[in-house]
Amino acid sequence: MNTPANSTVRNRVETLRQSLHHHNTLYHVQDNPEISDAEYDLLMQELVSLEKAHPDLQSPDSPTARVGAPPLFVFETTSHSLPMLSLDNAFAVQDIIEFDSRVKKALQIQDAVLYTAEPKLDGVAVELVYEDGKLIVASTRGDGMTGEVITANVKTIRSVPLQLQAGAFERRLEVRGEIIMDRKGFEKLNRSREDKNLPVFANPRNAAAGSLRQLDSMITATRPLDIFIYGTGLAPGLNNDSHWDILNRLKSMGFKVNPLIRPRLTLDQVLECYRELEESRSGLPYDIDGVVIKVDSLRYQGMLGEKSRSPRWAIAWKFQAIQGTTRIQAIEVQVGRTGVLTPVAHLEPVRIGGVWVSRATLHNEEEIQRKDIRIGDTVFVERAGDVIPKVVKVVTEKRSGNETAFQMPATCPACGSQAIRSSLDKSDRLESALRCFNARCPAQLKENIIHFASKRAFDMDGLGEKLAGQLVDAGLLTSYADIFQLTIEKLLKLNRMGQKSAENLISAINRSKKIQLSRFLYSLGIRHVGENIADILARKWGSLNAVMQQTPESMAEVEGIGKTIAESVHGFFSDPTNREVLDRILENGIEILSGTPVAGKTLEGKSFVLTGTLPNLTRSQAKALIEASGGKVGSAVSRNTSYLVAGEAAGSKLETARKIGVEIIDETALMQLLEGKLPAPSSSRLFQQCLI
Repeated sequence: MNTPANSTVRNRVETLRQSLHHHNTLYHVQDNPEISDAEYDLLMQELVSLEKAHPDLQSPDSPTARVGAPPLFVFETTSHSLPMLSLDNAFAVQDIIEFDSRVKKALQIQDAVLYTAEPKLDGVAVELVYEDGKLIVASTRGDGMTGEVITANVKTIRSVPLQLQAGAFERRLEVRGEIIMDRKGFEKLNRSREDKNLPVFANPRNAAAGSLRQLDSMITATRPLDIFIYGTGLAPGLNNDSHWDILNRLKSMGFKVNPLIRPRLTLDQVLECYRELEESRSGLPYDIDGVVIKVDSLRYQGMLGEKSRSPRWAIAWKFQAIQGTTRIQAIEVQVGRTGVLTPVAHLEPVRIGGVWVSRATLHNEEEIQRKDIRIGDTVFVERAGDVIPKVVKVVTEKRSGNETAFQMPATCPACGSQAIRSSLDKSDRLESALRCFNARCPAQLKENIIHFASKRAFDMDGLGEKLAGQLVDAGLLTSYADIFQLTIEKLLKLNRMGQKSAENLISAINRSKKIQLSRFLYSLGIRHVGENIADILARKWGSLNAVMQQTPESMAEVEGIGKTIAESVHGFFSDPTNREVLDRILENGIEILSGTPVAGKTLEGKSFVLTGTLPNLTRSQAKALIEASGGKVGSAVSRNTSYLVAGEAAGSKLETARKIGVEIIDETALMQLLEGKLPAPSSSRLFQQCLI
């Protein structure tokens, strides 16, 4: 029941309104936000809830009743024929289920409603107005009713058609889209601004907004902007029945429509589409922060109508945020496996992308100076995909004057050796990173052990950061060759090491002794040799001995290697200490498998998902074999999955695969596929039947 608000609630509502107005102006007008989108959404949700519970507090000038903020008067303004509304947000599956129920209830139907699912681009919404097939006005969304005219700037974007390819209209055509900047273009722009001692943009969305609001369109023309069209305003010449048909019609006229849009989906398919887009999010060339779900039928859209600030026929299902704001409490220096000294910020914990983040890399001293990062600063922190969280930008407006500058140490914090900047490519230029060149530095040894045992290398389950530190500190490991000399008895001497844990680790070490050549090369921690370079070396020469016998000149001739990498690899294998460690590793029964797949790219175009425990392969080993043969390995089962590889104690992915008809195979069938053979019925289809 609605109740009148007391003074505490009234004060809170007023505080929220003032805060949201302030951040609206920073975000929509000045392109200089002080809080992340996720934090803004939480403030808006709270205000919506309070106004809903206390109708007497509702006001026409509340941020909940309008979109964005009024435009600056620097640009000419124009009115939109139809309001450019914002969307209600959803944050969980239940929100989407409830949205579907509201749609059906309002339409008074029981049958499934079909939706179009679109990636929610993190850019700037614009309206393009055409007359007789020619672009005459481009404007921002502004406050939803009135926007700024940015026609000259938009005309510099190559993906915006100035003359429509087909269907030139006598009447007015209004299309709406999102202008974005891709990640590569964003990084290039920021590097250029850093070189000129200009402030960098916090993210591609801000960079796109700042580019569109340039008074000089020649500056905009230098910025890597792009656009995707997602709908229309007034469009009397388009007589289609569905949103998807409208998009296809616009595409035929020369407008760019996002290829990831999925049409006419049931509710279950919408949920699956969300999972797929969230999983592929970090691999896209541009930022998306959710999925926009729209009722596909235009007749249904008309029946559902709109609220004051959003349509009832669409909703934005947001991904978990990858950016947040927090404060730097301290900065410490860590030593990596190649001796690089890396400054790391200790943060007030902030939740980003579904996890609590308390540390972020600052890369090197030059990065700290370029961004003017100080202890005590409020900063934007980003966590994208599997990338280590990083500090993107300092919110200088929040400085109190008590922040302190940071200086890199002159010596290694782990062993006390002098920290040195080495020259680049035998020139007089020095690299950005400080390094410790002490081969016996305990910090480097610990990092080398962790790398050697990691999932993408030997995959020794249980040998992680904490245990590696214990083993080095106890003197049980002086190189990664010593790992194979560990015994249960030696492990039990460590604090808090139980019998079962010791037995499991020794079993994991023994299982790891059969390893692909590319993974073995990667495990050695050779400078500049990541997974891709290790794979190139393995495919080119096929055996460890052949790789070790190459000269820098012969390696440098291989596409993708180059002089610097070739010298690093040759130098590693030429070092007597490294050769001695390699000999010790190989004396322990390590079987290095050929770097060349048996039948080449036998799995080209096939996608796999792994579940359960396989009898002979770890999940990482199976993944490496599939990818080496041209296949792809995903984490979620969908209708695009070719095979689910199932082992003992398979999880929920097995049930999903059964429901949607994905073929289920075992390890034997997988090996047959790798050899270019069709899997035998006994190991694929019959295996699937016995699981039912």
